[in-house]
Amino acid sequence: MRCEWTVVFSRNCTKQYEKLKRNGSKKPSIIDAIDFLALELKLNGPYLNNWPNYGPLGDDKYHCHLRKGKPTFVACWHIINEKSKLIEVYYVGTHESAPY
Repeated sequence: MRCEWTVVFSRNCTKQYEKLKRNGSKKPSIIDAIDFLALELKLNGPYLNNWPNYGPLGDDKYHCHLRKGKPTFVACWHIINEKSKLIEVYYVGTHESAPY
C-alpha cells in the first residue's frame, strides 16, 4: 500500500498560478508543468531527483526548474509535516524572482 502526500499551495503561490493561467503560455503550458509537479509531489513525496535542477534549499525546502529558457520557470516547496505527509508549494514563477 502506498501512502500519498497531501500537496497544498500557499496563498501567494495560488495567486501566481492564476496569473500564469490567465496570461497563457507556449506549448507545453507552464500550467501543465505545475500540475504535473503537484501530481509527482503527491505520489512520490518531496524528493524529486528526476526533475531538472532539483535541489535542496535547506530547512526541508526544495526547488526545481519547470521550464528552461527565457524566462526560466521554477517551483519551490517545503515539507510542513513529514509525519502527516504534508507539502506546501510556496512559489511558482520566474527564476529571477525566486525566493532563494
